[in-house]
Amino acid sequence: MNKYILVVAFMIGAFSLNAQEVSVGDVFEIGRPDAPQYEHIDFPRPNFIIKRGGIANYKRVEGNKVVVTSVKEQKDGTLKVKIKRADGNRFFGSHWQVAANFKEAMESGELIKA
Repeated sequence: MNKYILVVAFMIGAFSLNAQEVSVGDVFEIGRPDAPQYEHIDFPRPNFIIKRGGIANYKRVEGNKVVVTSVKEQKDGTLKVKIKRADGNRFFGSHWQVAANFKEAMESGELIKA
């Protein structure tokens, strides 16, 4: 009987460790990517930015403060967040919000806790 209680307690502890570390309204800063392009923040390709009347300059994005607008956990366990700029402007002058893989973006330094 004690083994079952121990197993249940362990499972509850494991689920609580896997809880979301981010919630709606958290503020982050966009950092410099390790690679030449952002891999874990899903910025649109330059042709889509230009078609919508924006300027495709990814260097201007670095250092912007962003706010989390939604958090969803995918079936494969990844944590997808949608972010928008904290100052209310658009990314590249064309897109209000973009999606990001939260855990991977934090580990690579693309998102930094502000």
